[in-house]
Formats: sequence, C-alpha cells, structure tokens
Amino acid sequence: MIKFAERVDRIAASPTLAVMMAAKEYQARGIDVVDFGPGEPDFPTPDYIKRAAVTALDENFTKYTATGGIQPLREAICKWHAAQFGTSYGASEAIFTSGGKHALFGAISALIESGDEVIIPAPYWVSFPDIVKYAGGRPVFVETRAEDGFSLRSQEVEQAITPRTRMLIVNSPNNPTGAVLPNDEYQRILEVCRRRNIWLLADECYSHFLYGGVKPYSIASAAGAKPHVIVAGSLSKTFSMTGWRAGFALGPEPVIAAMTKLQSQSISNPNSLTQKAAIAALTSPMDSVAQMLAEYTRRRERVLAGVREIPGVTCTAPQGAFYVFPDVTKHLGRTGLAPDTTTLAKQLLERAHVAVVAGEAFGAPGNLRISYATSIERIDEGLRRIERFLTAAVSAS
Repeated sequence: MIKFAERVDRIAASPTLAVMMAAKEYQARGIDVVDFGPGEPDFPTPDYIKRAAVTALDENFTKYTATGGIQPLREAICKWHAAQFGTSYGASEAIFTSGGKHALFGAISALIESGDEVIIPAPYWVSFPDIVKYAGGRPVFVETRAEDGFSLRSQEVEQAITPRTRMLIVNSPNNPTGAVLPNDEYQRILEVCRRRNIWLLADECYSHFLYGGVKPYSIASAAGAKPHVIVAGSLSKTFSMTGWRAGFALGPEPVIAAMTKLQSQSISNPNSLTQKAAIAALTSPMDSVAQMLAEYTRRRERVLAGVREIPGVTCTAPQGAFYVFPDVTKHLGRTGLAPDTTTLAKQLLERAHVAVVAGEAFGAPGNLRISYATSIERIDEGLRRIERFLTAAVSAS
C-alpha cells in the first residue's frame, strides 16, 4: 500500500473537472449529453492571439524564458490592468503564471502556513479550500445568502477574523453564483482587511463578464489598496484561452518575488508560446470580449427564465460570470430522487443525460451549478430534460 504525503491526503480532486470527465465518457459511448458543467467559454480563441503563437513558433521562441514571464509581457499585464481598472503596477509587481489557478496557488503557498486561517465566502469556487489546506491553512467559511444576492458583507468578514486570520479570498464576479460585490461594499471589506492586517486575495477571473451595464472593477484601484491586495487574474475566460494556461498576479514586490521563487522551483517558467499569445491578447482591441458578453447576456436571460419555470426551483439572477445557481432543495428526497445534490447530479447524468455540478462542491448543498457557456439550443434541450426528470419524480411522489 502506497503511503502518500499528508499534504496530498488533505485535498480532493477537482469536482468540476470530474463532471467534465464523466460527461466526456458518456459522449464517447455515443450518448447525447447536454453538458452544463464546463467553466470555460465555448468560443474559439481569437485569431490574432493564435497567429501570435504561430509567429512565435516560426521564430523559434521555444527556449526557457524569465521565470516570472518575459519583461514585455509583465509590462503588458500592468498596462492592460491600468487601462481596464485604473491601477498602477510596475513589472516588478507582476508575474505571469500557468493559469489563474496557478496564480492563486502561488500566492497562498507563499503566504499561508500551518495554523493560518483563510476566510472564504461560501458558495466558493471549488479549489479555494483545497489550496488553503494544501498550504497547511484552515479555511473559515462565511455564508452568503440567496436573498441577499449572495453578496458578502464587511461586518461578516470582521466577525470571522481571529488572531490566526491571515487572508480573505474574494471572487467577484463569483463562481458559482454570479454574484458581484458592489464597489462601495468591496471598499469597506478592504478597509477591514487593512485595519486588521490581513491580505485580500482578489480573484478577478470573470472580471469582464458583467450584466446590466455594470463596469469592470478591481479593488486594487482603491486608494491605499496596493500594500494589502494581491490580484489573481486570468486570460482564460476574458480571451477564451482556457487551454493555453495564461494567468497572472499583481501585488507588492516582495510577494511577487516569493511567488517567482516558487515558480522557479516548480515550472521554471510559463510556456513560451503562451507568453507571446498573451501579449497579443493584452495589447489588442477587446472586440471579442464584447461579442462574447452580448451572447452570454442573451443566454443568461434564456436559462434564468427556463430554470424559474421548473416547479419547485428558485434561482437568484447572476450579475456576472456565466452560471446560474438554482436551489432545488424542494425536490431532494422525493420518490426516486436523491437526498442530496451530489447524488441528484449523478442521477441527472445517468438518467436524463444532463451534466451539472452539485452544490456540495461549492459549499452550498441544495443547489446545482448550470453553465450557460453553450448554445441556446442546448440550453433549451437541457432544461427540458431537467424539468421532465424532476416533474416525473413529483408525479411519482
């Protein structure tokens, strides 16, 4: 029997990736699965980004690079973030990483050690608690409520702080709920972190997917924020580059230096071709983002209306990202239905051939995450299957 390191036994495999693999297995068997699981845009990477990578390959840009990314890329990250959010970072305060998750992993690994507490609002992205556990820290969850739009409150953060608290992680727009923190409340949360001397790790993965005319916002642009904030950014969603593994972090120079040291002993440097593609993404017009957002706005309206038409299901309107997070509690435990959403999600895949992610993965039992990063036609078909499945169970009971 193999004995694994205790730090590996603290964590579990990603539930969202598990759903993706399960759906692919069914599809490989020729079964038509409506896949509401993916956390990635269904649009191709823009051509100008792909051409930049091809050019880099033709020019033999295939050797080791600077550990934290080449200088022109780190400068491009800072200029792009300044243009989008009004921040003022320099290249020594930036690191390019192998995806946004890698930026989060590096920041948490550099700052959190055994016994440290990290406040994580729930529902949360599945990887936050496990990365904290891997680093030896203890996740402390602060519940947000559907009736409040899943919005985090500064008073709740303050109440959760103890002498062991080292960090707060904020993901806005939020995965899985689509909640967006109001700017003024975000600033009050920053003030709590500043006053109590804890780090604010801001996950901006979905920064440009906002609805109703809301403008992208970074807490790093607030007055006095820089000494207390670490930004984890991603090109994956904004530029539809999930497979490229393109992320970055911005923060105080000593923190970035520590993350760079970790990177030097793990991946050596990010992929060279991805770095050139990232420069193209960050220095070109963002027309593709507007096009994606327009389509997601259309899909959001369709899926939200469809979910709310299912008897016994309620759903808070997402303000950002591309997920809805309906509450299906009233259906749990009915005749033929599971007592929890983990098993219900399995039933939906096996019997209705619809892939969703269970709320337990996000610290929210009773909910399901439905991604609308798919076509209107598939949204309609998937919701029909879910309604038929749940309605049949209601009739049976």
